[in-house]
Amino acid sequence: MIALIQTIVMALDIYWWIIIASAIFSWLYAFNVVNSRNQFVGSVGNMLYRLTEPALRPIRRFMPDLGGIDISPIILLLIIFFIRQFLVTTVWSWVVAGG
Repeated sequence: MIALIQTIVMALDIYWWIIIASAIFSWLYAFNVVNSRNQFVGSVGNMLYRLTEPALRPIRRFMPDLGGIDISPIILLLIIFFIRQFLVTTVWSWVVAGG
């Protein structure tokens, strides 16, 4: 059971960094820092979009329109942080105690 919790926590940590990379890439793309016609840049952007959009779409549906500001990645990072802390503190101690 401990191995399962550690694996889930590691997957959440990896997804955390994917969300941050996606946000940074979207800023670089929006400000035309990266070459949007480059095939590698397009592939990286498409991969990050496909990895993060299924989790961000439900959050965006409930968020009010804030103009050009998208805070859905921040909300998703907070949700991931809560799940990770819940697993590490509550579930982990319950498993160790033999509950």
